[in-house]
Amino acid sequence: MILGLCCAFLTAGSRLSSADKVNTGQQPRVTITPRVKPGPDAGLSTRTDIRVDKTLVLINVTVTDPLNRFVTGLDRDHFRLFEDKVEQDVAHFASEDAPLSVGLVFDASGSMGSKLQKARQAAAQFFRTANPEDEFFLIQFNDRPEMVSGFTTNTEEIQNRLTFTQAKGRTALLDGVYLALNQMKKARNPRKAILIISDGGDNSSRYTESEIKNLVREADVQIYAIGIFEPISSRGRTAEELSGPGLLTEISEQTGGRHFPVENLNELPDVAAKIGIELRNQYVLGYTPSNREKDGKYRKVQIKLVQPKGLPPLRAFWRLGYYAPSQ
Repeated sequence: MILGLCCAFLTAGSRLSSADKVNTGQQPRVTITPRVKPGPDAGLSTRTDIRVDKTLVLINVTVTDPLNRFVTGLDRDHFRLFEDKVEQDVAHFASEDAPLSVGLVFDASGSMGSKLQKARQAAAQFFRTANPEDEFFLIQFNDRPEMVSGFTTNTEEIQNRLTFTQAKGRTALLDGVYLALNQMKKARNPRKAILIISDGGDNSSRYTESEIKNLVREADVQIYAIGIFEPISSRGRTAEELSGPGLLTEISEQTGGRHFPVENLNELPDVAAKIGIELRNQYVLGYTPSNREKDGKYRKVQIKLVQPKGLPPLRAFWRLGYYAPSQ
């Protein structure tokens, strides 16, 4: 059984310039040679079933420098991985741009009225970082979430749907995330991510915050969020909007994603493009847990970087844990 766990955002169909990347050397080539199936034994007349009982955990890791630029070119020796404080052997290592399945969860509540145009532009910038093998779906939410477009590789179709979005109603953000997690079960790509674009907290969902947080911990999906907030000094922020930044931060960081709060609407497209590029500049670390118990318990994962010589202090983002399989 392979348990894929994605931790933190993105390679662009647009590429980062050399000034935006920090390289430490030639990246190793990782190859996997399939096992040769043994031929049938003519001396056996009865059927023999062989069961391979192994869990491979995959952790996606984003590495940035103090200027928040992505760091590429690291190799396996620059990472140490721990599960429940016990160091694990990193058996698989890669840093390739694998296809993504992405869900856009778009806020169409009444408070988004003056922000809709820039929010649409942000979505367009995000889609420009897509690769041909990527697939996307669109969920809009106000009083309740709506599946506007199922999985498609045609990003123009989703952008056309956003053109007709009207801001009205309340904010069922948590219900939108729930619907997105359900839709993600239909994804065809192993790497999965959700991008939330919203301007505040929740005031209309049926699902509770604790229920969604539990689902997020169980799901093999990275969550990124762009929170469009008025300055804290603004008198117009409701109690739900004041709690919005904390809610989006907690949901996203559990998955190895990140929350980007935005006060200046003009920054929205650049932030969305940054998320797309981050998703495609991640390292993938794979290991077989030394704890073989099938107890269904939550296992905490920690990544420690071995600081490369000549580089400033680096920072890593990863999924904080996963649930072990149960009997």
